[in-house]
Amino acid sequence: MVLGETANAAESVIGAFRGLKANFLVQEFVKEAAGSDLRCLVIGAKVVAAMKRQARDGEFRANVHQGGNVVAAKISRAERAIALKAAKVIGLGVAGVDILRSDSGPKILEINSSPGIQGIERATGADIATNIIEYIEKNVGPKIRSKRGRKPSSRKIEEAFAEPGVTT
Repeated sequence: MVLGETANAAESVIGAFRGLKANFLVQEFVKEAAGSDLRCLVIGAKVVAAMKRQARDGEFRANVHQGGNVVAAKISRAERAIALKAAKVIGLGVAGVDILRSDSGPKILEINSSPGIQGIERATGADIATNIIEYIEKNVGPKIRSKRGRKPSSRKIEEAFAEPGVTT
């Protein structure tokens, strides 16, 4: 990640990446976020925990692995709504949605399909691992076996998952 502190610096960085024929993403810098972001942990249709990450002095990235500090956070309705919508749009049952607080409202920074849970568990005291396991248990389809212990035919599987009153 590279910060282009001025328009000229940003243009130079973009030119360098283009010259390398590298894939890159340009993202708006949100000054008012002041080196902090929110991590909302979404499981199913619920934000189960949220933390504020604050970058260390002289750093603009707030990641825990970059030395950022974490504390539990209260999030607004708008922040909760955008985190839930982001996870749903991407099709994730479990997601870490990173949000910046800007003067124009919450902005999605990143959506993580495999979010680390150590920092958010430490900051909030929430048992995220158990929540994820319970979510998986509730949402995994049933194991179907015939009476003899063999795997059923595809027809039996279709019947098991068919809606009541609907024939195929």
